Amino acid sequence: MTLQQLKYIITSAEVVSITEASKLLYISQPSLSGAIKDVENEIGISIFTRCRAGIALTKEGMEFLGYARQVVQQMELLESKYISNQPAKQRFCVSTQHYTFTSNAFVELVRQFGQERFEFILNETQTHQIIKDVRNRFSDIGILFISNGNESVLKKVLEENDLSFYELFTSSPHVFLKKNHPLATKKSLTLEDLRPYPKLSFVQGNYESVYFAEELFSNEPSEKSIKVSDRAAIVNFMIGLDGYTISSGISQSICKEILLFLFLLTNLNLCVSDI
Repeated sequence: MTLQQLKYIITSAEVVSITEASKLLYISQPSLSGAIKDVENEIGISIFTRCRAGIALTKEGMEFLGYARQVVQQMELLESKYISNQPAKQRFCVSTQHYTFTSNAFVELVRQFGQERFEFILNETQTHQIIKDVRNRFSDIGILFISNGNESVLKKVLEENDLSFYELFTSSPHVFLKKNHPLATKKSLTLEDLRPYPKLSFVQGNYESVYFAEELFSNEPSEKSIKVSDRAAIVNFMIGLDGYTISSGISQSICKEILLFLFLLTNLNLCVSDI
């Protein structure tokens, strides 16, 4: 097994296609397939399953990919330090549900710890993809919410993926509306108050269910529902259609401290003066 073969496997997993991966890697498709097959024979597992639509990681392949990423990243650190004579490129990746406070906190993280060379990644994505990213070691941490409604299912999924959930904070539900919304002057709202207005939520793809939803009270029926894939659309529909969404309402300052703390935990080579 070679470092180059590991890079082949990582690229193939990212684009979920041997054909597309071969183009990116500038090698022939048969050569790429052969290299992957050699590794599979060597380690005694199937890393990918093949189908007409492309390829998909097996359960064993997901675990292997996580270790492969670590090996390649460590080799890149060694090359930077001892061959290129450059400062090690700092890498930190967070996969998260669609929260404004997370992106704002990430800005502060980069400002404080971004050195001469770095690769910081913030991946706002679907709930199941967050779990997959951390399971495959693409992301150092994942940020998602657990409530009484989804706790049993999500914790089971996390356990099946050998992951643990650590509660960072608790929050009460907050309704997000445009400034001049008919309900904006009320100090508190009920679900009945919200019923006449479009409920805005994020799509979860193949895992569309109340258990993977990012919004509280997702199991409550709604006559008007709009699902989107990005935060910008949520804001546009709030403004243009008097829509609403329910989220945590957590402050940016609290999330900034949490994100900085998590970064320090995953980068223990920092000296005390950096904290």
